[in-house]
Amino acid sequence: MNTTLIDSPVANVANIARALRATGASLDVTRDADAIARASKLVLPGVGSFGAAMSWLIETRIDHAIRTAVANGASLLGICVGHQLLFDASHEMGTTPGLGLLRGEVHRFEGPLPVPQIGWNRVSGGQAILPVRTGKIACPPLFEGIDEGTAFYFVNSYAARDAASEIASAEYNGRFTAAVQQGRVFGVQFHPEKSSRAGLRVLRNFVAWN
Repeated sequence: MNTTLIDSPVANVANIARALRATGASLDVTRDADAIARASKLVLPGVGSFGAAMSWLIETRIDHAIRTAVANGASLLGICVGHQLLFDASHEMGTTPGLGLLRGEVHRFEGPLPVPQIGWNRVSGGQAILPVRTGKIACPPLFEGIDEGTAFYFVNSYAARDAASEIASAEYNGRFTAAVQQGRVFGVQFHPEKSSRAGLRVLRNFVAWN
């Protein structure tokens, strides 16, 4: 299945494209809203300002295209600011509405540790407990084959906390949401393209997931 990488001007698209191709993905890199609306598997990257990223999505009508694709059954992976854009809003430089695909809001880190967070941080809870009646542990698709507590590379000043769709968390000035899944919508706050073998495994898991 083809994977469509949204060619955002506020993202490290070349590095993510290289990592996705390393997983064996058949990749289309595009800013064409119509092509994005028709896609069956989407990756939304982002770095820097939430507001700038969201403004570009609106100006190009790619925000609408993403919502259309998801409504039509596409799977979507948001990376870093692309992950934050999935939520209702961010409180970076005021309040900016996001795509609203996931419930929750993004806030600045507050605490004694320096902001932004830059570097490796261990991710916990990449396993979810199935309904109590089963008594079993299930691994979310993104974290198949990845050990609990594996470190990933983060660069962020803002994060969601305790999101309803959270499948993994990390600690930095308190606990924050490191990864989410709701249906076919996924997001990771870390940079998988900078996270060595574990990051490539996350991307490979997404590309292979149906």
